[in-house]
Amino acid sequence: MNTRWGIIYLAIITSALISGSLAEMPLGFYRAMDNGGQREVLSIRNYETGASFTEDYTDLEHLERNTEVSTRSSADPSTAGGGSGTLEASINSNVIGKAHIAWQSVDQESAGSHGRHPLMGRSIEDLTGVFSIDKFIQLWSDSRPGEVSVDWLPCS
Repeated sequence: MNTRWGIIYLAIITSALISGSLAEMPLGFYRAMDNGGQREVLSIRNYETGASFTEDYTDLEHLERNTEVSTRSSADPSTAGGGSGTLEASINSNVIGKAHIAWQSVDQESAGSHGRHPLMGRSIEDLTGVFSIDKFIQLWSDSRPGEVSVDWLPCS
């Protein structure tokens, strides 16, 4: 009789171990596996002018991207910072997923608190869903307020 109960207990423990190993994985695991870690990132920084640009796409189902970036610097000893330059980015994308488009400009000529350069301008856009991006960004040093006019086109 004891041997019979020993076999029954062994069968119960074995079935419990087998069913535990076949347990369902958490839902987040399947989402992560379906995504496959698809990510497209482009980060550009012009250290002389203090301009930076980031284009980041994640959780992609579809991406058609045409991005052109140009950055130039020219040494000019007559200016206080010793040079000038530009950073230009032209973005044209069709996306199903998430996008993060950001740029910032800092004053390279002065150091603020804790040794950081003061922020002159910044823009951050986070988008999710099905969308198109058509954007032109132009950052340049030695410009003055009012030199740039931004025209926003309304959505139709």
